[in-house]
Amino acid sequence: MIPVTGYKGQKVAVLGLGRSGLAAARALAAGGAEPLLWDDAPEARAKAEAEGFAMTDLGRDAAWADIALLVTSPGIPHLYPAPNRHIARALALGVPVDNDIGLFFRSWATPDWDRMDMTPKVVAVTGSNGKSTTTALIHHILKSSGRPSQMAGNIGRGVLDIDPAADGEVVVLELSSYQTELARALTPDIAIFTNLSPDHLDRHGGRGGYFAAKARLFTQGGPDRAVIGIDEVEGEFLANQLSQGPADDRVIRISSGRKLETQGWTVFARKGFLAEWRKGRQVASIDLRGVKGLPGAHNHQNACAAYAAVRALGLGPKEIEAALHSFEGLPHRSQTVGEKGGVRFVNDSKATNADSAAKALQAFERVRWIAGGLGKEGGIAALAPVLGSVVKAYLIGHSAREFALQLGETPHEICETMERAIARAAADAQPGETVLLAPAAASFDQYPNFEKRGEDFTARVRALIG
Repeated sequence: MIPVTGYKGQKVAVLGLGRSGLAAARALAAGGAEPLLWDDAPEARAKAEAEGFAMTDLGRDAAWADIALLVTSPGIPHLYPAPNRHIARALALGVPVDNDIGLFFRSWATPDWDRMDMTPKVVAVTGSNGKSTTTALIHHILKSSGRPSQMAGNIGRGVLDIDPAADGEVVVLELSSYQTELARALTPDIAIFTNLSPDHLDRHGGRGGYFAAKARLFTQGGPDRAVIGIDEVEGEFLANQLSQGPADDRVIRISSGRKLETQGWTVFARKGFLAEWRKGRQVASIDLRGVKGLPGAHNHQNACAAYAAVRALGLGPKEIEAALHSFEGLPHRSQTVGEKGGVRFVNDSKATNADSAAKALQAFERVRWIAGGLGKEGGIAALAPVLGSVVKAYLIGHSAREFALQLGETPHEICETMERAIARAAADAQPGETVLLAPAAASFDQYPNFEKRGEDFTARVRALIG
C-alpha cells in the first residue's frame, strides 16, 4: 500500500467504492486522514462496511462540513454529459476534486529514496487502443531483464494498492482518459501515447475533449521522456508541441507503417520489422514476424512503444528482443485460444470499437469474423476498407441486424448468440483460416463486460476443439 500524504488529521470524502475507491480509502487512513466513504449502490456500501469503514451520506448538507478533498472513482462523470450530483456539490462548495492517480503521484516518493542507489521510475501509458498490451509488455520486458517492476492502474492492481518502491524499481501504469482528465498530479518519468480513435466521446464532450484528457499526461506533468504514436494527426500534433525541434530526443516518435528517419529518436515497424533510428542512422532492428504474442500491425505498434520506453530506461536491444519472444500476450487481445484442423481460433473481445476491430482484422489473411454486441456510434461502416480479409461474418447481439446492413457484399449470417456463431464459423472454416472474435461493439447487451464475453468464447472454443 502507498499511504497518502498531505491530509493527516483532515476529512477526505471518497465517492465510489469499487477497486480504486476502497484502495484510496485504505491508503488515506494509512496516511492519517479521516476517510468519509459513500456510494449510491447499497451493495458497494455493504462491501466497504464489511472492511470496517463507516458510511457518510454525501447527499446531506452536514456531511460536507470541513471536508478538505473529494476523491472520486474514474467511472463517475465529473463534467460531461453532466457532473454526478455529489461532484456537482463539491464544485459548488469549492472542495477540490481528485482521484487515486493524483493521490498516487503526490505520495509515491518518500524520504527513503535518498538511500537508494537507483531512483524508482514511473512509466505511464495512455491512448485509445493498445494501452493494456503495451503496459503488460513493458512490465514483462523489465521483469525478464531482472529489473524490479510493478504493474497497476487500469490493469492489474489499483495504484494505491501496490507496494512501496524498491531500489531501482519501475512502476508501469495503464491510465484511461477518465483517470488522466481529473488527476491533480501527473508526473511520470516516461509517458506513452499509443494512438487515438473515437471512444468515450460523451464523457469528454467530443473528440477534442477526449484528446485533451489524454494530452494532460504530457502537458500537466512534463515527463522526462515522451513516447508518442504519430499515426494520427493528434499524436503528430502532441509530439510537435512537446519537442523543441527535429533533434530533440526527449520525444521518441513511433509508428506502425511509417518510416521515420528525420527526427532525433524514432522507433517504427514496417513489413514486420522494428527499427530504431537515432540522429539519422539506424541503431537496431528486430524481426517481429515470429513473435507469436504480438500478431499484426497494431501489436507491432505496441512493440514499438514498449521498446522505446525500456530503451529510455537503459535496456539494450538484444535483451528486449529476447523478452519479446517470451511474451504470451494478454487475454482477450489477439489471444490464440487454440487450433484444430489448420483453423486458428482467436479471442479479441477487447476490440470494442471499429478501430480496434480493424486492427484485428488486418492481422490475419482469411477470417471467419464473429462480430456484434451493443454497437457504438457509426457501427462498423468505417470497416469497409478492411473487409477484404473476411471470408464471412457471423453476427451476434443487439446490433447484429444493423451490422448486417453495413457489410455490403461481405457474406454474413445473423447468429444472435455466441454459441451459434462459434458453431457455424467452426463448421464453415477451412484449413489456413482464422475464426476471430473482434466484436467492434460493447458487450453490455449480453455480458457484464468484455472479459466475460471473451471467457465465454474461449470456453466454448476449447470445448469444441477438445
